[in-house]
Amino acid sequence: MKVVFTFEPPAEMRKEIRSSFPNVEFHFFQNVDLAETEMESSEVIVTYGEDLTDEHIERAVQLKWIMVTSAGIERMPLKAIKEKNILVTNARGIHKTPMAEFTIGLLLDHARNFQLQWKNQQQRIWDKNIPQAELKNQSIAIVGAGAIGQEIARLAKAFRMNVFGINSSGTIKENFDEMYSLENISTPLEKADYVVSILPSTEQTIDFYQINHFEKMKNTAVFINLGRGDVVKEEILIEALNKKEIAHAYLDVFQTEPLPKNHPLWGMDNVTITPHISSTTKNYLPRALDIFQKNLHTYINNKGQFINVIDSERGY
Repeated sequence: MKVVFTFEPPAEMRKEIRSSFPNVEFHFFQNVDLAETEMESSEVIVTYGEDLTDEHIERAVQLKWIMVTSAGIERMPLKAIKEKNILVTNARGIHKTPMAEFTIGLLLDHARNFQLQWKNQQQRIWDKNIPQAELKNQSIAIVGAGAIGQEIARLAKAFRMNVFGINSSGTIKENFDEMYSLENISTPLEKADYVVSILPSTEQTIDFYQINHFEKMKNTAVFINLGRGDVVKEEILIEALNKKEIAHAYLDVFQTEPLPKNHPLWGMDNVTITPHISSTTKNYLPRALDIFQKNLHTYINNKGQFINVIDSERGY
């Protein structure tokens, strides 16, 4: 059986995978272009999920399973994959710890005004009158109450925050004080001091946030987007910020990545930009490859349940 990686894990990880599956033929490549020839006869492809095309799927005549070592699959050629009935699994669940910790870091950054303190240090300014707040008794609305949202909620409760959850159904989840459906999002938006969006990119969520959503938020509210950049048009977000409908936006994802250097978001004082790194730590790839190896055991033995099977039609 041939397994082709369209990226190259570190040498020690490649060695571990080969030693764990001595009867499997592994090929590791730095990118999909270098992998193309071997992909045509591969049974399994392992990818980050942004490099495969319809043509790759068409030419990979023996392909039966694609392992995506990320959670998002919106850039995958899902129609072609569905037509050939190819199994798709992803790394959903590995992001909850780094993204939840990243979120708490942003909350503390805003509440304790760390950015201004760092600027003052650079200018050697001693100012003990910098406005600071606490997270205790503040309200946070988490839009997307899956594994990541639930971990954010758990940590937020440790800071004694009021935690509102929003998902497609409004179904109650642990560590949330109140739950709402997406259709009833206005209520938590009106009450929240922090709004954290971790929505995936689907037909239902693209361009989800409209100007009326920001108008419903407090003018002191903070909007944090760690999910997908296409859930809000950037011109709408800029309009809301310019009109001071909200106080600040922390953005880790964008409609176009990397964010173009001439984009107006770069120059806005009430925006903090990070380069899509909220889930990225040294533990990311080991966790993803652990799921792959467990699924590979299932695949080889034709026994047990695969972890994180994706519905190619729904996109998640």
